[in-house]
Formats: sequence, structure tokens, C-alpha cells
Amino acid sequence: MKYVIAAIKPYKLDEVREALTAIGVRGMMVSEIKGFGTQSGHTEIYRGAEYAVNFVPKIKLEIAVADALAEDVVATIARVSKTGKIGDGKVFVLDLKDAMRVRTGETGEDAL
Repeated sequence: MKYVIAAIKPYKLDEVREALTAIGVRGMMVSEIKGFGTQSGHTEIYRGAEYAVNFVPKIKLEIAVADALAEDVVATIARVSKTGKIGDGKVFVLDLKDAMRVRTGETGEDAL
């Protein structure tokens, strides 16, 4: 099993969710986060005053999937969330040792 963590632009969430559902992803966790990468934030002008925005709003997706689906999940997130502009996000893939569905006690891939 794999644990996929992705940081994407907030307005891409619905589009990414629909695309992941279409390839067989049955669930995910979503969090609103703030962060910065290579761009280290940016400056904006508000009412004539310039100020620094050090953390950029992002959406964090956390998805546990079977090994066979992991590559498709990463490719789908990258394809759908890509705008070609700085700040499109990142995707991380980790090995997932185990999972358990609390309600039924199922473990492993059955719990996904």
C-alpha cells in the first residue's frame, strides 16, 4: 500500500477529486494548509501599500491506495492540478505499512 500526500492550489480541489474518483479512489482526507516552496512567498499591493505574503494557501490531500493504483493516482493529480505556473504544488509517495477500518476491524487493502 502507498500513502500519497499532495499539496495543490485550492481552486483545483473539485477537479482533482472528480478525476481521482473516476480512476477508482474511494476516499481521501483534505486539509487547508499554508506553505511556501521555491518562490518563498510573494508581495502584493493592498490599498496602495505593498506587503509580503510569506505563506501561500494550499490544499493538502492524503490518500491511502493499493500499490497497483498509486502510479495512476500520482499521474492524475499531476495532470489535473498542473497550471504551468509557479506554485502548482508537490506530490509525495510513502510506503504504508498497514491500515485498519475502525468500524469493521478490516486491515490491509481491505480497509481502504
